[in-house]
Amino acid sequence: MQTKILPIELPLFMEIGLRYVRARRKTVGKKRDGFLSFISTLSMVGIALGVASLIIVLSVMNGFQKEVRDKMLSVLSHVEIRSQGGVENWQEMATYLSKQPHIVGVSPILPTQGLIVRNGMMRGIELRGIQPESEKNVSDIPKQIANGAIELIQPGSFNIALGVELALNLGVQRGDKISVMVPQGDLTPAGVLPRQKSFTVVGLIDSGHFEYDSSLAVIHWQDAGALTQNKFPTGLRIKLDNMYLAPQISSSLNGSLPAGMVAVDWSMQNRTWFAAVKTEKRMMFIILAMIIAVAAFNLVSTLVMTVTDKQADIAILRTMGASARMIQKIFFVQGLAIGILGSILGVVFGVLVAANIDVIVPTIEGIFGVHFLPKDIYFISELPSDVHLEDVLKVGGMAFLLSLLATLYPSYRAAKVKPAEALRYE
Repeated sequence: MQTKILPIELPLFMEIGLRYVRARRKTVGKKRDGFLSFISTLSMVGIALGVASLIIVLSVMNGFQKEVRDKMLSVLSHVEIRSQGGVENWQEMATYLSKQPHIVGVSPILPTQGLIVRNGMMRGIELRGIQPESEKNVSDIPKQIANGAIELIQPGSFNIALGVELALNLGVQRGDKISVMVPQGDLTPAGVLPRQKSFTVVGLIDSGHFEYDSSLAVIHWQDAGALTQNKFPTGLRIKLDNMYLAPQISSSLNGSLPAGMVAVDWSMQNRTWFAAVKTEKRMMFIILAMIIAVAAFNLVSTLVMTVTDKQADIAILRTMGASARMIQKIFFVQGLAIGILGSILGVVFGVLVAANIDVIVPTIEGIFGVHFLPKDIYFISELPSDVHLEDVLKVGGMAFLLSLLATLYPSYRAAKVKPAEALRYE
């Protein structure tokens, strides 16, 4: 056999193994060279598709989690101090907290549940009493008021800002009057009646998160106190310079807060949702990893067929003095080359698609006239993507490892070929 001289001097077993990757085939009366045999190409494509699919799905799930989390935190606070009896000295506490490390904003809050009544229609709402002057320091609600201004929400004005979806469902526009009812009631001869007050709509909140846009209503905390008969805010909202420090900060606060007060962070408030996403991501990784495993099994069959086809070559190499270990290395290199090339192609393709999914998906939706994420069903209406280097390395490494394992049996079988038996019918 003649070996091709490469620009870089390679060991003989590596040169032969790479030559087998390019797989020469003979036809009647002439030779035909191909870059890859058909079955080797299938093995490589299988690995590449598995790697690309896993990277794309993990990136989309990362993007979905990040997008929903950011939209949640544009409305929610990083840390919230709660007290059922109200925070009487909330100004002093807010001043003290604002001077602590990592805390960049503090604002009072008085939340409750309620009902909006409009032209015979009723909707359950999350009624949130805020202080407009300091709310901008802890959330994006002041920026999210698309029609109106948060400065119009003043104590005693009984003005209200509604989520855009909530306003749409009620047929409400800016300047309209609505009635707000809260569960805290007054005792009358007819029984306990819920408190009710007329409010004027002065703004519409568009957070981009359907759950909040369809249920959130914002008023001044003193107006909320007048409805619920609370003289003081029942909590303080805190914004941090690093949201990932929230569990640590809330734990530290719980060790120093007065009795009756408790600090909760954003991860605790949405623990069920984040746990569900984490579990779903783990299961998707396992399921899609099966694609790579199937491709690795296909690589095993490819190498076994190659060993069978190359038995004469193996026998000639053995009679020329090649050891069984060298034969094993030849087919080990062949399988590893297919696995590495498939993994690299899959990583490149997966990262390219994941990085441009915000362009690819709208194009597909426009061509077929469909919408994959209706915002009345899902938290978000656009398919996001967030490529993590950790995920790319994990997927590429797993594909490489499976390819490595797939070469062990075929290369071992090649090393066991006996020259006399292989050449008997040649």
